[in-house]
Amino acid sequence: MAQTQPAASSRSIFNPVTAGLGGQGATCSSPAEIDFANALPAITSDLEQAKRDIVEYGLCIVEDAITPAQLKRARTAFYHAAEEDRARGQEQKFSLDYEEDNSNQRVWNLLSRDPVFSDLVQNATALELVKSIIGWPALLGNISGNMTGPGGGEMVLHADQIFVPEPWPAEPQGCNVSWCLDDFTEENGATRVVPGSHRRHTAPVASDQQTPTVPLVAPAGSIVVFESRLWHKTGNNVTKDQRRAGAFAWYTKPIYRQQENWFLSLDPRVKQFASEEMLILLGYKAEGLGLVNGVSPA
Repeated sequence: MAQTQPAASSRSIFNPVTAGLGGQGATCSSPAEIDFANALPAITSDLEQAKRDIVEYGLCIVEDAITPAQLKRARTAFYHAAEEDRARGQEQKFSLDYEEDNSNQRVWNLLSRDPVFSDLVQNATALELVKSIIGWPALLGNISGNMTGPGGGEMVLHADQIFVPEPWPAEPQGCNVSWCLDDFTEENGATRVVPGSHRRHTAPVASDQQTPTVPLVAPAGSIVVFESRLWHKTGNNVTKDQRRAGAFAWYTKPIYRQQENWFLSLDPRVKQFASEEMLILLGYKAEGLGLVNGVSPA
């Protein structure tokens, strides 16, 4: 269970938000060459193909991952939560959004907003792909929602395991399952990625911010699963009247602290009715780490 952390690298991770660059000044001295015609894997329902796509491209796109009824419930619940946060003055941005852009909204702790998000977290298709990337047991770091509105700006180009000191371990330390609650199109700000960037095995720095990217175009009800080394960002929403929402479930190997502190923030009913699988994901059922007086909390 124990794993030695790699030594921290002197190579700094660039964040234009904290650097105060506002997102407009970064240039790319050596932009990646991308074959845009063949940059992304085809949408599939074949999980074995999806696993191969993750190895090759750093991501896969799986269609019809949830039923139309689940999609409707999740979409309605997310937009209701976002509206409620705005009405109460609790609207939040994400730390990797550019400071001047107020069109993107982040809704945290979706598990406590509606039971449908517990269903997404434990979805059999999603978990099979998660296990193929980081193994089992795994922890759910968070599940949050991101909505970009008309005129929305893009996010900082980043890799999700920026918290891991470089040089990185040989395998990805986490993965993201992105649930398309709306159709993801290039026009409405679909997540943009640098395909194959997981093979660079390093996080983007200042000179990488203008690296060419491609949009993850996918219909509502699909999931996009990408491993934690893949470079990506929210795209620009250039529409006049479309909002685009996605729910993002972040999973890691069990040696890492969860982004959301479930022990403080979780609605008690989620734990009360949780399956054994969910208790493992939340960190309540543990081995080696996260014990209470030497035993698992649940």
